[in-house]
Amino acid sequence: MQLQTAPGPTTTAPATSFASMVEQVRYNGAYATRQRAEEVVSAVLAALGRRITGEERVELASCLPREAARFFAAQIPETGTMTGWAFVRDLASRTGGTLATTRWDVGSVLSVVARLAGPDLLDRILAQLPSGYAILFGRAELVQAA
Repeated sequence: MQLQTAPGPTTTAPATSFASMVEQVRYNGAYATRQRAEEVVSAVLAALGRRITGEERVELASCLPREAARFFAAQIPETGTMTGWAFVRDLASRTGGTLATTRWDVGSVLSVVARLAGPDLLDRILAQLPSGYAILFGRAELVQAA
């Protein structure tokens, strides 16, 4: 006799583990230690969590490893717009880093986030954000000439 079980709720597991994500960021950013890469991941994801709202926020959190999603989702989205450059400046002021180092950190993390999110979700996230974010995710930003 074969037991039949009712199907449980379907959930999508992130495609990568937190350890793998941190190693990708460590490699991209050429960080000397895993600890430094983890610090960068947590700071950048927390800053991103203050910028993204709606369904895109929920979908992005579900694409991230559980630990990374916690950094991201623990933040309350802020009102008002912030360009990509202002995002980098704000994060630099919060972490005490230089603008150049913070820009490097942001790119190192968001390039991995872009791969985890996939092109369709990333398109929707970028449509929600003001100018200057595409380059942070490793994409060219096309601007219409005036």
